[in-house]
Amino acid sequence: MAVDRNVLETFENRFPNRDYEIKHTCHEFTSVCPKTGQPDFGTIHFRYTANEKCVELKSLKLYMQQYRHEGIFYENVTNSIMDDLVAVLKPRWAEIKAEFTVRGGFSSIITVEYFDDAAKVLG
Repeated sequence: MAVDRNVLETFENRFPNRDYEIKHTCHEFTSVCPKTGQPDFGTIHFRYTANEKCVELKSLKLYMQQYRHEGIFYENVTNSIMDDLVAVLKPRWAEIKAEFTVRGGFSSIITVEYFDDAAKVLG
């Protein structure tokens, strides 16, 4: 099963000339370890500075739920989420911090950052 970014919906940012941070946290993220088939659990923090669009939360929830049965490594899931959100939102800046629970004595935190050099700089 492939994760479909087309599930993500957006709405117009009514304040595109103002830099402000939006933060969403998915406290119950789940995916599957591609090596063991065991579930992986984590918390995904998504922060961004909107450009023209903001993400609609119900669609974000439905998007994230698609990973429940997806066999994917932590690093890949974090980067895939970033790629999909950047493709849909085209933000000025974004960061995803994925904090996965302990498995085999290790916890993992993956952080990915995106910055749009072409976005207008407010001064």
